[in-house]
Amino acid sequence: MKLRIAEILKEMPVGKEVSVKGWVRTKRGNNAVNFIALNDGSIVHSIQVVADVAKFDENLLKNITTGACIAVSGELTTSLGKGQSVEIQANTIELLGTANPETYPLQKKGHSMEFLRTIAHLRPRTNYFGCVLRLRHALAFAIHNFFNSKGFVYIHTPIITGADCEGAGEMFEVTTLDVGNPPRTEQGNVDYSKDFFGKETHLTVSGQLNGELCAMALGNIYTFGPTFRAENSNTPRHLAEFWMIEPEMAFYELEDNMQLAEEFIKYCIKYALEHNLDDIRFLNDMFDNELLQRLMDTVDTEFVRLTYTQAIDILLQSGKKFEFKVEWGTDLQSEHERYLVENHFHKPVILIDYPKEIKAFYMKQNQDGKTVRAMDVLFPKIGEIIGGSQREENLEKLQQIIKERQMNEAELEFYLDTRRFGTAPHSGFGLGFERLMLFVTGMSNIRDVIPFPRTPQNADY
Repeated sequence: MKLRIAEILKEMPVGKEVSVKGWVRTKRGNNAVNFIALNDGSIVHSIQVVADVAKFDENLLKNITTGACIAVSGELTTSLGKGQSVEIQANTIELLGTANPETYPLQKKGHSMEFLRTIAHLRPRTNYFGCVLRLRHALAFAIHNFFNSKGFVYIHTPIITGADCEGAGEMFEVTTLDVGNPPRTEQGNVDYSKDFFGKETHLTVSGQLNGELCAMALGNIYTFGPTFRAENSNTPRHLAEFWMIEPEMAFYELEDNMQLAEEFIKYCIKYALEHNLDDIRFLNDMFDNELLQRLMDTVDTEFVRLTYTQAIDILLQSGKKFEFKVEWGTDLQSEHERYLVENHFHKPVILIDYPKEIKAFYMKQNQDGKTVRAMDVLFPKIGEIIGGSQREENLEKLQQIIKERQMNEAELEFYLDTRRFGTAPHSGFGLGFERLMLFVTGMSNIRDVIPFPRTPQNADY
């Protein structure tokens, strides 16, 4: 019976012949018997293979080293040893691939996260990265489950775009022109009319604008795809390529938006706890012994909601010296956000009504003329994990803010048309998938929750 190790440990078909294939974690033993810890990636736990030395070729057993790939068939029996409930008494072993112990870098010892980043092509074989990648799968599946259960339509928005959603200009250019000698206009500028798309294009920083267009016809939609930021930020919280979940909902106001965001993120965490508890327990035991409790607390608690102005007052009255100055009108830094959730409230916080100058052009303006109907969800150890807002549905106000920020209105005509023809209140938010992964895994560096991180001066693999 061919099974994966996760199925064997779950079904426990003791007394039956089983066949497994996987990679050797460790091998130990003596002249009479060898004990091989085998893992196939289906679960964090390995299964013990017991090999009677007399039954196997000496050279075969010699080449079964850490990292080697083998196929094993044998009887599944109850284990008398510590650390496992069942084991395989091997009848046949086939060596599928060797791993020279002198050159294989993942020997049985502790490896730093920094070292593992230098061998990102091999780190999925470690227990830690096996947990991370299974949790990425589980959370991605949970995201689709959640929105599908609520009748949302999954929209594939463009990766190549001619519009800058955030108005920040920190975008990767996409071109087929000869960058060493591009065609130029009479004014000396690059002539993008000769480019593949006939205009200047970039990798998208967000699918939001396209998502809004579809929400204005379908009601509730969501996107889930890669996004790109050309920010020269070498920090534990930034990537140049990351994944975003962005729902957009017609007829949702700010309160509806906050409610959906809280429900959504709790659903994802609960799903991971229910389906990947072994992975979370391993990470809890090995990296962050408060992880499991923190996840359960988040699912069971009601998020605090307060205004940006109230948050500024709390920070000013805290008596704490922050690295970055606290004053009304400036954006909150991670240290400010984490103080609110970790030291003051001891639970997640949703901040609303930010100053309009520090938020994106598309956010709905409040009647005070100073703030917008923005919302940020703040989490312990992370800071901001979700950013969103009620969108400005008033054409004149939207045109005015575009003019004030000296943005190219002509490039946004398609977006403004949704305000010209049947405008409606609507809202949405964005969740950086890797930020969610940081919270669920307990890790401190975002480069360790994505298989192949893209950062300044690094695009390996």
